[in-house]
Amino acid sequence: MPADWIVPDWPAPANVRAVFTTRAGGVSQGPQATFNLGTKADDEPAAVRINRALLAARTGVPSAWVAQIHGQRVVDARAALEAADAGDPLQADASATSEIGLASTVMVADCLPVLLCDAQGRAVAAAHAGWRGLCAGVIEQTVQALRARLPKGDADAPVLAWLGPCIGPQAFEVGREVSEAFLAAATPDERGATQSAFVPHGDPDAGKSLADLCALARLRLAREGVTQVSGGQWCTVGDPARFYSYRRDRTTGRMAALVWRTA
Repeated sequence: MPADWIVPDWPAPANVRAVFTTRAGGVSQGPQATFNLGTKADDEPAAVRINRALLAARTGVPSAWVAQIHGQRVVDARAALEAADAGDPLQADASATSEIGLASTVMVADCLPVLLCDAQGRAVAAAHAGWRGLCAGVIEQTVQALRARLPKGDADAPVLAWLGPCIGPQAFEVGREVSEAFLAAATPDERGATQSAFVPHGDPDAGKSLADLCALARLRLAREGVTQVSGGQWCTVGDPARFYSYRRDRTTGRMAALVWRTA
């Protein structure tokens, strides 16, 4: 794999593998250069097909692609793979599986990728968490889908999470409707930390703030008892040589976050 790609540094068991792709290692040209994996990124379809084939060759596993819709739907990775192979990808923002050799996969270009596994490596999951999906509960739904794939009686087993590159808290300016949506969805115990994830920015009358997606994700993970959370230190907007960013460039490519079992 290209040295520029990110291999998560998290306490996952040895049979769980994960990777986050960057711009490096592909054949796309122009704003999508070089390793765009998105089919709706105004790229040449042939280039995307080559890049996806390169990804499969480098990881040694197929990716379960979904048609992301900024919602909370979680699907089975095998069903997602079969639908994508048939040319009609499932509409969802997360997938989960206990199958060996199949990668739960999401694409991002500012939204937050969340990778999950249980502490014994029996199931994995990946979620695409933009602010809408995050507020709607995609993380909670994905944790629950992962736990549903564990042996009966083990539903409360420890789950590990990794937060990949996303738009950082110094770059993610949002309107009042975003902070109000999260505060409305917060439990009483979460309200203080939720409010702290929005720092007022610019003209006070405009109601703008800078939002911390990773902080908000950690709150939602904690709802499901997930406290072992790694990653979250990269900003896609601030590193144009390495990361695609829709907020920064508008016309751009898509990166992928993958997690799979090897045994």
